[in-house]
Amino acid sequence: MILSDLTEISYTNQELFIAFGLTLLAGLSTGIGSTIAFFAKRTSTKFLSIALGFSAGVMIYISFVEIFFEAKDILTVELGTRIGHLTTVFAFFTGMLVIAVIDKLVPSFENPHELKLIEEVSNKEELKKRSKLLRMGLLSAFAIAIHNFPEGIAVFIASLKDFKLGLPIAIAIAIHNIPEGIAISVPVYHATGSKKKAFKYSFLSGLAEPVGAVVAFLILMPFLNNFVFGFVFASVAGIMVFISLDHLLPAAREYGKPHLALYGLIGGMFVMAGSLILLS
Repeated sequence: MILSDLTEISYTNQELFIAFGLTLLAGLSTGIGSTIAFFAKRTSTKFLSIALGFSAGVMIYISFVEIFFEAKDILTVELGTRIGHLTTVFAFFTGMLVIAVIDKLVPSFENPHELKLIEEVSNKEELKKRSKLLRMGLLSAFAIAIHNFPEGIAVFIASLKDFKLGLPIAIAIAIHNIPEGIAISVPVYHATGSKKKAFKYSFLSGLAEPVGAVVAFLILMPFLNNFVFGFVFASVAGIMVFISLDHLLPAAREYGKPHLALYGLIGGMFVMAGSLILLS
């Protein structure tokens, strides 16, 4: 079957608006982290551990239980059972490879997923020169923007497919973007003394997610058919599983007792399972 024969997909303006809106919501949550950094004296490590575990639970559960099999169903209808299944698996690991390459290209010093506590950043970095602090903050903002770009595509594509999938994914990514906002705003604030500048750079880094949605819209939408959608959807599942296993869970265990991260993980899976049942 050639691609030109595959079923094309179209969406209403309302569906596109909702998909863009959820992507914007997820991206701009870096601003929440920035705000927390300005008013919190110490980081609530227990809450952070549970929240990151919860976010991972949501994304892992929905990736393996819903998104992967949704993509498989689409691709097997278009390509046949065997080829469709193989294509789904290939797309899943392609998504993992993409985000792994992005991680590899970002130096560990600026890697936004190597999270810092509020007090650790402020106390340690105050002793450094302001120019170096500012550089660290700006590089963190740039690195986070790079990571947020494929996440924006993930939220946008999932939301287009089904609102009940897009909403929990957007919330999960928003949760894990909050500590990233802290990683940007604290060094910038201590370098410049300006909360406005710190918030601005944190805010701008979050815009990479809606930019990812816009790019997905401009590049993918003209060619969007069931094959393209199924392939991208399976890739999204791979991206989210990689983020959860490589970033969220290690960070959750680092900032709290291991059982707290596990409780958050199970809680996220439970809430995700319940929401899928209620919205089905």
